[in-house]
Amino acid sequence: MGKVVHVAVGVVLREDGKILIARRPEHLHMGGRWEFPGGKVEAGEKVQEALARELREEVAIEIQTLAPLTEIRHDYPEKTVLLDTWWVTEFTGEAHGLEGQETAWVTAGELNDYQFPEANEAIIEAIQLAKSRR
Repeated sequence: MGKVVHVAVGVVLREDGKILIARRPEHLHMGGRWEFPGGKVEAGEKVQEALARELREEVAIEIQTLAPLTEIRHDYPEKTVLLDTWWVTEFTGEAHGLEGQETAWVTAGELNDYQFPEANEAIIEAIQLAKSRR
């Protein structure tokens, strides 16, 4: 079993209920696919701190309110990822790709129209399940 990469993931929800997604740069693992913004949790860093840092660096927003959504462990042939996924229900700033990545605001139902890494499929299911209960 290889290393486990702990990733903080933000499901950023706008007031109109749309969700922020971003396209992964081509040179990265799963490049060209869409994802929820976030990134690696550094040693000694809390998940919430990592998520706040990553969203600031990637999409120029500052988190105001967080709530846990789901935690997913997914095995790829080359590594295992632990996706620590949080709702971001309040934020400041206008989200845009600071690293040149394309971003989009989509409804929960439209998530199925985009190609995500396999590990994200369980996040999409959790989002759609939560949305159907509201």
